[in-house]
Amino acid sequence: MIRLGERRKDPWTQSTPDTLYEVTTQEQHVEVNAPYLQKFSVPFEYPVYFTDKLFDPENPILQQTLTRLEADKRHRIIIFIDDGVAGAMPDLAGQINQYATVHSQHIDLVRQPICMPAGEKLKSELHFIEQMQKHLADSHIDRHSYVVAIGGGALLDAVGLVAATSHRGIRHIRIPTTVLSQNDSGVGVKNSVNLFGQKNYIGTFAPPFAVLNDYAFIRSLPQRDKICGMAEAVKVALIRDQSFYVWLEQNADKLAVFEEAAMKTMIRRCAELHMRQIAQGGDPFESGSARPLDYGHWAAHKLETITRYHLRHGEAVAIGLALDTHYSVLSGLLPEGEDERVCFLLEHLGFRLWHPALEMQSANSQLDVLTGLADFKEHLGGKLTITLLSAIGTGIEVHEMDDDLVVKSIRWLKNRQHK
Repeated sequence: MIRLGERRKDPWTQSTPDTLYEVTTQEQHVEVNAPYLQKFSVPFEYPVYFTDKLFDPENPILQQTLTRLEADKRHRIIIFIDDGVAGAMPDLAGQINQYATVHSQHIDLVRQPICMPAGEKLKSELHFIEQMQKHLADSHIDRHSYVVAIGGGALLDAVGLVAATSHRGIRHIRIPTTVLSQNDSGVGVKNSVNLFGQKNYIGTFAPPFAVLNDYAFIRSLPQRDKICGMAEAVKVALIRDQSFYVWLEQNADKLAVFEEAAMKTMIRRCAELHMRQIAQGGDPFESGSARPLDYGHWAAHKLETITRYHLRHGEAVAIGLALDTHYSVLSGLLPEGEDERVCFLLEHLGFRLWHPALEMQSANSQLDVLTGLADFKEHLGGKLTITLLSAIGTGIEVHEMDDDLVVKSIRWLKNRQHK
């Protein structure tokens, strides 16, 4: 018999817990003090490569990635490709097949690469998620196989969700094909699709197994998509790295014509800053309220929804950056003139900083874009935290936004367009 308050060794671990027990005559014990505290840490790591011509059989990076944990094994992989990428690079499937054949000792391509719709259509219709999961089930993809996604941010988001939720997690390799996904979303840990009219409503935090950035995909991009990705570089420079922002200004002429060396530097530095924030910012899975990497995004997400995604993410972010930078000036956080400086850079890179959706109103005559603040607050768990600027390269968190100053910022953007 054990008396009230007496501690006894755990029969499995032979350790003495801090918990106290009360034992009845039937030898049943009831906890009467603090519960066991289950606590453990799980380290995450994944390589991020920057290469060129990934599927050249002489390029070892993909083969090395697949064999990183089990060098002597033949690895089963299934590949999903953004159909926009497949259309722009019609020989891509052949390159993949040739690579798999040359490296057949380590690669078992279980079926031909599968094309999926590009853009927000894939994220907005859930039957595509089920369709991809069925491909995995039919191909007997297990937790030691690989799901490879080749495409822009929308495809990476959707395939990442499929990989994270099938068999409770299958190894996922991201091969981003846009500037926006190579320098921002593709190197992160988020996966998601849209639902109930809300962007990224369903999703997971699940780090990929690896990220392989291949500049060959950037060469094939339409001009509009090359421009779009530069918004995230301006964003992260504004909140985290003044010297990178100055570099962007100094190289704006080269970036505006997509000079290759400048583009590679921009993509890599932007990715590095995003990765540093995720790893060292203290909140990699966003359990708190601060979202510094979402500077300019409260308005951007709403503009994407209002325009039914005709306004691309990068285009909406550029408008959001300009809006919040002028707001920072109006609220006394940022010196006057810095808003014009930011707008000049964005426009030099090819962005338009006005869209009529900024003036769309709801039935109560409120600007639709203002509801983006309420959506953002709900997304953050009920506490509004918005990143603004106290200097170029320095973000500052605020917990309220003045609707009148937002409206003034919108009018300022409109007036700039008509100058």
